[in-house]
Amino acid sequence: MYSFQPNCWSEHEELKVVMLCAPSKLDVPDLTIAENVGWSATVNHIKAMENFMELKGTLENAGVKVIDYSKELPNDAKTVSEQLINRYFVRDLACVLGNGILLGEAGSSLRRPEYPHAHSLLEQWFPEKLNKPPSTALECGDVMILNKDAVLINIGMRTTLEAVESIKDRIFQEGFSEIAVIDLPRRADTLHLDMNCNVASDNLVIAKSFMRYFPVHVMTAKTGRFEMTEQFLNRHGFDVYWLEKYNTIPDINFINLNPESLLISKQATKKQFMNHPQLQKKKLLEIDVTELEKGGGGIRCMTLPLVRK
Repeated sequence: MYSFQPNCWSEHEELKVVMLCAPSKLDVPDLTIAENVGWSATVNHIKAMENFMELKGTLENAGVKVIDYSKELPNDAKTVSEQLINRYFVRDLACVLGNGILLGEAGSSLRRPEYPHAHSLLEQWFPEKLNKPPSTALECGDVMILNKDAVLINIGMRTTLEAVESIKDRIFQEGFSEIAVIDLPRRADTLHLDMNCNVASDNLVIAKSFMRYFPVHVMTAKTGRFEMTEQFLNRHGFDVYWLEKYNTIPDINFINLNPESLLISKQATKKQFMNHPQLQKKKLLEIDVTELEKGGGGIRCMTLPLVRK
């Protein structure tokens, strides 16, 4: 259906194609409902849609091809999909690693219907690029491509070690030489890896300060060993900008549009970015995703890169 082929070897190179999904048609009208579905506040669908259109328009204005998968679903799937309040957090559904697509597996029953919806479309578009999803939970917000050599994966609330073990050979077959597995605290504010750290450039990672105390299990195709997180990142060419204070979602959950530009939330603490000499050189594009962030995720959670060059 599409002429391009998936291709992602980093989190910072120029974003060319991205998959999104419009928010559902449901409001979350009171705090009791919000609490029961794991959201931080009430959400108005109209405002959420305005946020989504700003996200979509900003990406398109930057020259990125945007695919809204909600428009591609067959009618029977749309009936359910339009009522799935978390469906716009597309990052968890799949991940392009190298030239292949790693399919996720839901770690929450509330999100389980989204995965076959998105996977069926990806299978239509790129039938030769997909790997079968693991049999246990793996949400791709826990997967981060550092560079052509290394991938960092969190086994937390939504991703299991068994799932990582089952996919590691596919990752090595794509050409990556190391997978580092970290086991972060299991809380709402540490739900996925990208709520704790993010790649800000080809040589800089932003991370919550507590991560410096965590070891990673470094896997290669034939061996395994332990290193501390900073040691591993330094060895792969990354300095770490440790944040002592942060507003988890807007301050950490951003994406690189290209090596010069970051797409960040209007709610982000800009001082955090301006305090670091490397980030002072970045162009910061701010968008209002406040209503969407109430669902418990940010800009990175809402975007699934299909092509970076």
